[in-house]
Amino acid sequence: MTAFVVLLSLPVLAVAAVLALGAVASLIITLRVGAQHPPEGPFVAVPGGRLATIQAGPADGPPVVLLHGASANASDPMEGVGRLIASRGYRVIAFDRPGFGWSDRPGGGADADPAAQARLIAAALETMGVGPAIVLGHSWAGALALALALDHPERVSGLVLAAGVGMPMPGPITLPWYWNLALKPPVLWLLSRTVGPPMAMVFLRDAGARVFKPEEPVPGYLVASRAALVLRPDTLLANVQDLVGLPSALAALSPRYGTLRVPTTVVSGADDPIVKPDLQAKRLAQAIPHARLVLLPATGHMLHYTQPEALADAVAGLAAPRQRPEPEPAGTR
Repeated sequence: MTAFVVLLSLPVLAVAAVLALGAVASLIITLRVGAQHPPEGPFVAVPGGRLATIQAGPADGPPVVLLHGASANASDPMEGVGRLIASRGYRVIAFDRPGFGWSDRPGGGADADPAAQARLIAAALETMGVGPAIVLGHSWAGALALALALDHPERVSGLVLAAGVGMPMPGPITLPWYWNLALKPPVLWLLSRTVGPPMAMVFLRDAGARVFKPEEPVPGYLVASRAALVLRPDTLLANVQDLVGLPSALAALSPRYGTLRVPTTVVSGADDPIVKPDLQAKRLAQAIPHARLVLLPATGHMLHYTQPEALADAVAGLAAPRQRPEPEPAGTR
């Protein structure tokens, strides 16, 4: 919200000029990003709209659903670990979460709730005839994967929570007064369609490197993950709504974790500075009955790119014997 602070210090006419220029720049960014990163997979109808997917692997393979974190889209988990899982014989379905990538957000701001997104994902899986599936949720989507398992257990056979957020925050989020004003719906809507996209574009490359700390960024990550899709106004707005609404959503979800009955593996980078394992992974593994905890040494937040084998193994470990792909006979390749 640095741009908002700058706007407050400008005369009214200057503010209007900055907003007008920002609106033009935002339109250009939106058109360019959309042309560079068109939809890659089939859409699935849900109540009020449709969700975009990217799919890989054999259509008759055991299903694995990938759910991405904040500021991302379906390409993020698919290009990190999804294609590796697919190469092992699984049918991998990565969703653009509602409001991200090319997916609709039928409920607008109400769809910031993981439970609301879970309803849409469950509806899409029902339409596709998919489930129960192993669900892998990264970062913010840890809460979404948990909501899906709690509210739609018929669609979930197991959970892999990868650097997942699920436990309540240690305290309320304290914001400067100008953030509280900027987060008012009319102001946030205006910023997301004017100065927001060009400001976000300036910081995108740095943000793409920062999320890998303390590890080195994976070369080509921003392009492979189609990260620029988050620069579009509607997605910027959805991203802020999701982040701001997460603490209250976790407070509602977390008391129910003791009722989970699906096999769960919690995987975290031991050195993750974004979703710290002491506050999330370790506590989640204790709160979920019979959950298995895997801490990866010298690993940060982007473990689906830096430790994809570990996550693929976690998926395989949850697959029931009848679901696991049959190994190919020797000499067939």
